[in-house]
Amino acid sequence: MTKPKTTDGPRNLGGLREGEVAVALPARFDASLYYIGRIHTPWKRREDCPKNPRETPAECTIVLDPRWAGGLQGLETVSHVVVLYWMDRARRDLVLQAPHHYPERRGTFALRSPVRPNPIAVSVAQLVRIEGNKLTVVGLDCVDGTPLLDLKPYFASTDSVPDASVGWHAGRKR
Repeated sequence: MTKPKTTDGPRNLGGLREGEVAVALPARFDASLYYIGRIHTPWKRREDCPKNPRETPAECTIVLDPRWAGGLQGLETVSHVVVLYWMDRARRDLVLQAPHHYPERRGTFALRSPVRPNPIAVSVAQLVRIEGNKLTVVGLDCVDGTPLLDLKPYFASTDSVPDASVGWHAGRKR
């Protein structure tokens, strides 16, 4: 494992926190995808975003590319949507992270941090309304202008796992 330089092209990745470990990224990508829209939120900087989507009652707007507007048919009947989005401003090379709100470092795949090899984020958001190709939702935690990857209806019967646990987090005092 190697420590990266502190810049990645024009984007400054920032330094590593104590205990963090970064790796060299692959030379090429394995897949490609389409951004199907953009998410508009009240937060302009990462440090302004809520730590998780359930922390805020803020209404956010998802603007779907007009070519995909027909794909919204029937979505107006659901109460919640699964929103998949690309954290395009996150670094992608950390395997061990030291989150500022936890005393121990953790592996990237044990965290919900946006810092990951493929910075895909997921939130279950309450659908407030749909107007044309614009959705108003509550329950997002990303910066304004974040690219949208996908929308899916949330099915409590399929998506909810009430007895799921995260052992290292279970004993944490809130």
